[in-house]
Amino acid sequence: MGEVMVLCYHAVSPTWDASLSVTPERLERQLTGLVIAGWRGATFRDAVLRRVDGRALVVSFDDAFASVHRLAFPILASLGLVGTVFAPSAFMADGAPLSWPGVDHWLSGPHAAEMAAMTWTELGELQAAGWEIGSHTVTHPHLTALDDQALQSELSESRQAIAQALGRCDTIAYPYGDVDARVADAAQRCGYTAGAALSRALTERGPYLWPRIGVYHLDSGWRFGLKTSSGLRRARATRWWPAEQRT
Repeated sequence: MGEVMVLCYHAVSPTWDASLSVTPERLERQLTGLVIAGWRGATFRDAVLRRVDGRALVVSFDDAFASVHRLAFPILASLGLVGTVFAPSAFMADGAPLSWPGVDHWLSGPHAAEMAAMTWTELGELQAAGWEIGSHTVTHPHLTALDDQALQSELSESRQAIAQALGRCDTIAYPYGDVDARVADAAQRCGYTAGAALSRALTERGPYLWPRIGVYHLDSGWRFGLKTSSGLRRARATRWWPAEQRT
């Protein structure tokens, strides 16, 4: 059985200095290095459920920023990689700028245009090129803070909207990495086959709590190399590594 590494990016921009943004040049350098090291691209669904042979690299993007289609898509294509986008369905449906606590302060000022979301058409173009489109709920809430009814709505309505627009939706990434056993169980009941988490620990806790490595603006060459090194990944997979991180 092969080795799986799942990266989590968000936006791509040559000028935006938000923690969730990386430059196109840095994204290309990071992924080129991994391809040279023998990693091969896979969607989140295929890597987690089919466990392909060899070193499977999942390049995932949360939030469906329009910049992913414009800037990341051609970079991944040039490297022979596919990606996975986790989309909050409310913003694809009405074309509204992405907005929730933690990013809404960017809606005004010189970088407001960075908050543009992808359209269903753009997501469909990625899907046609072999990318996977998964759910990031409807409105990007903290799922553990929701009651059972609201949790069900966020999970099921997003999956239904994406499936209606694009034909299928099998996986989910939990906003802010905010997930517990109740949320993971609800995702399974709603028909998802796997769920992507964010955590300091990289311990595999089943397909609905699959760990990812978050990649951010400050992850320069040495920081990215350390995060993706086999030694640190093995250490983060031990039971002694702190488990919780929400971003």
